[in-house]
Amino acid sequence: MKRSIIALLIALALLAAACGDSSGGDSGDQAADGTSDGGGQSCAVADLSLFAPGKLTVATGEAVFPPWMMDDDPTNGQGFESALVYALADRMGFARDDVEWVRTGFDQAIAPGSKPYDFNIQQFSITPDRDEVVDFSIGYYKVKQALIAYDDSPVIEATSLSDLADTKLGAAIGTTSLAYIEDFIKPSTPPAVYDTNADAKAAMDANQVDGLVFDLPTAYFITAVEIPDASIVGVLPAMSDNPEELGMLFEEGSPLVPCVNEALQSLIDDGTVASLEEEWLNQGGDIKTLSK
Repeated sequence: MKRSIIALLIALALLAAACGDSSGGDSGDQAADGTSDGGGQSCAVADLSLFAPGKLTVATGEAVFPPWMMDDDPTNGQGFESALVYALADRMGFARDDVEWVRTGFDQAIAPGSKPYDFNIQQFSITPDRDEVVDFSIGYYKVKQALIAYDDSPVIEATSLSDLADTKLGAAIGTTSLAYIEDFIKPSTPPAVYDTNADAKAAMDANQVDGLVFDLPTAYFITAVEIPDASIVGVLPAMSDNPEELGMLFEEGSPLVPCVNEALQSLIDDGTVASLEEEWLNQGGDIKTLSK
């Protein structure tokens, strides 16, 4: 009798071990073949929770601008964010024709509530406040801020943030560029705030501001196309060990986030994102970085 009980216990132990090995192997195989994330969720297109079945519905701004998208047309694959979306869609298993674009306002996108799309991409900075009401992907671009000015501006020779203390600066409303002026430069005169780049240019022409702050890719575009007589004074120093990053925006609790993150991380790891950044956002040249 005792032998029978011992034999039964041994058999049960071996069965449990076999089941444990089988479960672990299956999980590893799923992660390796790209059909699931680390939590076992299937990332096959047929299994995704999508706004429109079989389609990747992507929102962007109304309108969109270089170098992020070109010719106000997100469908052409031109510009950093448009090209990134199509690379991401391909990596997730979507055909190019399965990517559907819709337009939204910036403030509308970052508001809480359901979204009529799978994700939104229009240079959304990942911030703790926003993350309380929406979800973000992992970052796809680390943002640098830059200062532009005319050659006769008093800021043109600035080499540190302290050199900007008594200057008049401006930035677009609702941007992290404006927040950078307010939180880190802290000039003695409050920054001027503009709705459009045309308003900012008019203020520079009228000598109402000494310089304007933009993210670096936008600064390249503006000094090349919109305000060609202006120059990039310098890149502004990062003020945190966790630099500002741009992320794709989802409605809060979206089950699509892990699968987008998995595909996006693979594009980062294999150099695709860096290649797109070099093609669309980095325009070369030696630009000084101001010190803190």
